[in-house]
Amino acid sequence: MKTMLLTLAAALLAGGPALAADGKALYAVRCASCHSVTGKSGPGGPSLRGVSGRAVASLSDYAYSAGLKAKGGTWTAASLDAYLAAPSRFAPGGKMFVSVPAAADRAALVAYLATLK
Repeated sequence: MKTMLLTLAAALLAGGPALAADGKALYAVRCASCHSVTGKSGPGGPSLRGVSGRAVASLSDYAYSAGLKAKGGTWTAASLDAYLAAPSRFAPGGKMFVSVPAAADRAALVAYLATLK
């Protein structure tokens, strides 16, 4: 776990804006069909605007699964990485069925999500 966090931190620090741009492209292909970045949640998933630093399962306009509600905590780079790597392991019983197996792709997505303030 410590190694994974160090790898993620190094990728985020090394990539900067270019990494976020890659994440934006990945978001468009892998996430946009269910999640918006406008601030309004849709039927497929909650809005990802402001997700970085937000309490887990905290938007009032989305019906989160019991598994994600029970998780608690805050969305940090590490928790977003863990969720994207294996959503059902992070929050058993959750609704998200798409994982992002590649660490580089997760780092890019997390960097992009951090720009959505």
